[in-house]
Amino acid sequence: MGVRIRQATGFDRDAVVRLVDEAFQDDPVSKWIFPDVQHYRRVHPQMMGGFFDQVLKDGWVDVTEDLSAVAMWLPTPAGEPGPDDGPAQLRAAVDPDNERVELVSTYTAAIHPHHREHAYLWIIGVDPERQGEGLGSALMAPVLDACDRDGTAAYLEASSERSRELYLRRGFADIGEPLRLPYGGPVMYPMWRDAQTFPQK
Repeated sequence: MGVRIRQATGFDRDAVVRLVDEAFQDDPVSKWIFPDVQHYRRVHPQMMGGFFDQVLKDGWVDVTEDLSAVAMWLPTPAGEPGPDDGPAQLRAAVDPDNERVELVSTYTAAIHPHHREHAYLWIIGVDPERQGEGLGSALMAPVLDACDRDGTAAYLEASSERSRELYLRRGFADIGEPLRLPYGGPVMYPMWRDAQTFPQK
């Protein structure tokens, strides 16, 4: 049986935030932002809620029907973006004394390509008990298929070697140099996927 996918609404917010919070417990970037475990547990869900709200406003959130996996997408036009005070606002609302909340967005924005329109996969998360079942690939497939039909590219930053391998299998390729976050932080891998064309049989 195939994986059933739908777009999330505001009514799904609490469930999606819980899912992403659990899915990112071992994520290197999340652990770098909130190195203290107790602080992570208290504040990380609030940050994920802020992400959900922004993406629901400016893009779309895909979930599996059983809410075991989620992907947050932002349509991104070509051309350099204007000033964005979103990261600073998020920091002020979530964790004012933690500059790393804002630094991640600052550093990733600096390497984000804007030479062509693309779909930006900001976040993808799978229930830890369901990882390894192919849900991440299934969740990306409809958007990437649409990109192929429309001739649109896709972009993301992989937060680990493991996730990078997944994206390589889905047609993404490394673009530019890896990003190393400051203060001994982890490496992130900017990855780009051109629309795929396949010869007709």
